[in-house]
Amino acid sequence: MTPIRRKVLELLLRHGRSLKAYELLEEMRGVHPGAAPPTVYRALDFLVEEGLIHRLDAVNAWSACHDAEGAPHDLLVVCTCCGKVAEISDPALSRQLAERVKKTGYVLATHETELRALCPQCQQEPHEHHFHTHAH
Repeated sequence: MTPIRRKVLELLLRHGRSLKAYELLEEMRGVHPGAAPPTVYRALDFLVEEGLIHRLDAVNAWSACHDAEGAPHDLLVVCTCCGKVAEISDPALSRQLAERVKKTGYVLATHETELRALCPQCQQEPHEHHFHTHAH
């Protein structure tokens, strides 16, 4: 765990929500002025591989894993408005999902499934959805 990796993890834990790479880079430069995008991305890749953070495709950001020593998180519920994440472990549901997907001829590429949602706070406060992604 290098100082850069430790700082990236610390920033994600401190914010309590997911952060985009450019947000991490800006904060890193406050502590490590020479921090460059490849440095931050290498740190993020390492932390994902170690199971300490989650890569969130739903909002193109990263989030600290708040239970890295516990059961694997099968489902990540991502608020597309503010970037908060709820981690859920439901192996039975994940197995059922994998079986349904397999019937299509596909196999899941990862053990985590992201669900796009609105957290309780964002449901109550209509404001600009800065993490909002377009519908597919």
